[in-house]
Amino acid sequence: MKRKIYQQLLDWKRNRHGEVAILIEGARRIGKSYIVEQFAKEEYESYLLIDFARASKNVTELFDHYLDDIDTLLSRLEMYGQKRLMRRPNKGAEARSLIIFDEVQFCPRARSAIKSLVADGRYDYIETGSLISIKKNVKDILLPSEEHSIEMFPMDFEEFMWALGNEMLMPFISRQFERLEPMNGLHRKAMDYFRQYMIVGGMPQAVEAYVNKRDLYEVDEIKRDILSIYRNDIRKYADNQETKVSAIFEEIPGQLQKHEKKFRLSDLKSEARMRDYSEAFFWLEDARIVNCCYNSSEPSIGLRLNEERTTLKCYMGDTGLLISHAFDDRAIAKNELYQKLMTDKLEINEGMIVENIVAQMLRAAGHRLFFFSKYSAESASDRMEIDFLISKSRITSRHNISAIEVKSGKQYTTTSLNKCIAKYANQMSTPYVLHAKDLKVENGIVYLPLYMTPLL
Repeated sequence: MKRKIYQQLLDWKRNRHGEVAILIEGARRIGKSYIVEQFAKEEYESYLLIDFARASKNVTELFDHYLDDIDTLLSRLEMYGQKRLMRRPNKGAEARSLIIFDEVQFCPRARSAIKSLVADGRYDYIETGSLISIKKNVKDILLPSEEHSIEMFPMDFEEFMWALGNEMLMPFISRQFERLEPMNGLHRKAMDYFRQYMIVGGMPQAVEAYVNKRDLYEVDEIKRDILSIYRNDIRKYADNQETKVSAIFEEIPGQLQKHEKKFRLSDLKSEARMRDYSEAFFWLEDARIVNCCYNSSEPSIGLRLNEERTTLKCYMGDTGLLISHAFDDRAIAKNELYQKLMTDKLEINEGMIVENIVAQMLRAAGHRLFFFSKYSAESASDRMEIDFLISKSRITSRHNISAIEVKSGKQYTTTSLNKCIAKYANQMSTPYVLHAKDLKVENGIVYLPLYMTPLL
């Protein structure tokens, strides 16, 4: 299936000419290996793929024994892969052959070897992996500066529509967003696509099953299989944190059903403190299983400077997975839940699903996730909850932060957003409400349909 990251890889190949390797980080089962191999087949004369999740000890030990002998290392890798690799014609030229280190986290020494391999210059190198940053996978190795890291996410809304054969709707959505004009007759069609995306999610295997058969029960089984893989990874790789990581993972749907959606550690253990669970949250975030959203103490320039890491929301990295994680499979087997979601008739819980998918789309668009929560016993005007804060790409001293409220229902108020605008006007850029209705601008607030979130 068509993925946007392909163009990033193409730009890297054409412009960097082997100066750096590229590292693709992302969750399991989001299509990293597939897209990299497709890229290798279409853009190189030959390639060699080493999957370190399956490679024998004889292969991984090559990086222990021959790091100081690149000629021998490369010739042994060629023999392992039974592929003939062709040298780069000259420095600054495009490479003819590519070596892929798939799931490189399982062989940290191979990642360390990138420095010498890039300096050698004869081939291009792509690495893929998850859990790249945990201590076990960086211990005792020199992280190469010749490595350019990019993140890969589940399929986004536009990629989902591409899979369904529609490449025209998103350019029109983008045009209407730029003009701040409503979609009018195409709003319902766009929302139909969006609801399908929200239900199926962006895991390529689930999307492919949906495209081919439109069988939501089969899609749900695929998503539950992926959740089982994540649970197994936690048990296998969470290194003395598996109990805490598992507890957080299983609690995510329950926490997102709360009105404020903040993760309450006391629900795990009465005396639990963030200092005891911070490493577990980091593990889940590094695995790209979740998207953590941290409280910013003030909606002003430099959100990370105001980050308050003891208060957070924990969203699933893929909303389709959240639905399968949250709801009983018997209800889904009857397709009752999916029918209600598709027709906007779910009486409860839709708020957590909609807010989760907004978090997912903001992350995929390159935003770090922050929210704003303020409580005051003395002044009602100081009490407010803002779902998300995003900053403009260009830093200015004022008017840099946009507040975002997410609304899942047809009837709602904007009390907190109005308070935030009144109190922090000098720091605020355009405020947004994301809702299921069409675009409108009213009282200085831009109301956007949910499917326009990736354009923020």
